[in-house]
Amino acid sequence: EQGDAKAQFNIGLCYSEGQGVERDEKKAFKWTKKAAEQGHTQAQYNLGIYYFTGKGVERDMKKAFEWYKKAAEQGDAKAQYNIGLCYSLGEGVERDAKKAFEWYKKAAEQGDAQAQYNLGVFYSKGEGVERD
Repeated sequence: EQGDAKAQFNIGLCYSEGQGVERDEKKAFKWTKKAAEQGHTQAQYNLGIYYFTGKGVERDMKKAFEWYKKAAEQGDAKAQYNIGLCYSLGEGVERDAKKAFEWYKKAAEQGDAQAQYNLGVFYSKGEGVERD
């Protein structure tokens, strides 16, 4: 309540997982959003998940993309992968194979195995990059 982003994030996790409190996705969303708005990277990623899945909030792919992007720009590999996925599928953003490739590459460089696999697929198909 005093604005500590890490504490707000942890309270959100407690409500999300039912640890020490009754599980409540709406409260989990509320606390996670407070932390995300203060720039907490993991909270921003989790907020993207909430919007993507519609847990605790109405499903909104554009907002999911926006929150993933905030976390991705701070170097979160999972968020970078999800941004690549959004661009690849046209979820919450216009489909763009080149941008998908760029974000998958960022995640892959941090060791994200799924992003590494997707890069291989993009190279083999010449999607978003010259075929190799």
